[in-house]
Amino acid sequence: MPWENQTFILLGIFNHSPTHTFLFFLVLGIFSVAFMGNSAMVLLIYLDTQLHTPMYFLLSQLSLMDLMLICTTVPKMAFNYLSGSKFISVAGCAMQIFFYTSLLGSECFLLAVMAYDRYIAICHPLRYTNLMRPKIWGLMAAFSWILGSTDGIIDAVATFSFSYCGPREIAHFFCEFPSLLILSCNDTSIFEEVLFICCIVMIVFPVAIIIASYARVILTVIRMGSGEGRRKAFTTCSSHLMVVGMYYGAGLFMYIRPTSDHSPMQDKMVSVFYTILTPMLNPLIYSLRNKEVTRAFLKVLGKGKSGE
Repeated sequence: MPWENQTFILLGIFNHSPTHTFLFFLVLGIFSVAFMGNSAMVLLIYLDTQLHTPMYFLLSQLSLMDLMLICTTVPKMAFNYLSGSKFISVAGCAMQIFFYTSLLGSECFLLAVMAYDRYIAICHPLRYTNLMRPKIWGLMAAFSWILGSTDGIIDAVATFSFSYCGPREIAHFFCEFPSLLILSCNDTSIFEEVLFICCIVMIVFPVAIIIASYARVILTVIRMGSGEGRRKAFTTCSSHLMVVGMYYGAGLFMYIRPTSDHSPMQDKMVSVFYTILTPMLNPLIYSLRNKEVTRAFLKVLGKGKSGE
């Protein structure tokens, strides 16, 4: 049967019991907060010229990735739950795999770039404007998107190079390739080995850059004579470190494991964390702990109220 005439069944995460109905609407609420929070961050950074700096430009790219990530999974899950349909086409499944893998990979590299930016700002402040020129941080962001998209294409093409048997029921709320590989009629062990190597590159290599950058940052901050300088440096870096800890912790748990070690419930819970909760928390972490973002938000609100 041609691929385009085939479908998969997403078993989802919720049934129609009162408890699960409440949880479903809770997820919709989290999605709404994540959608509005990340959209607001992108718009604020675009509209406020004082935020046109490398740090905030990279933050806007992180918010854009998070915005796209939640829109890749939650709307389809909500549609299936409300309509009672559980089907997803092969094309739709491939698109989900491509987008969420691309976005997760892009975030891996972008978080490493953001750590490098903080390293330059704190350890080499006098050379910052030269080392982080607009062309340079634009290229860094572009390479993050390109490397992530390359990984997404490879994973989507490789996943659908296998044959799938049986009822084609995916024990998940979206098409995630570890859950899909379990249904394959073929031996996927070689692909799993390649996937493991890709994860090493996509997760461990950026983590090494982040650790090296922050090791230098910590040494520099300790040597600072000014207590105010130390406080400002740690405040700036702590938001990024919180995001890094949440993101890479879930990624390492999810992907650097053999497919045979995956359980449907574990995969669903971890996926909810990094595809729904983390995109909601990221803008809250950065906005609540950042005076410049708060100032820009109040400035926009003031203009709106005054009708300017």
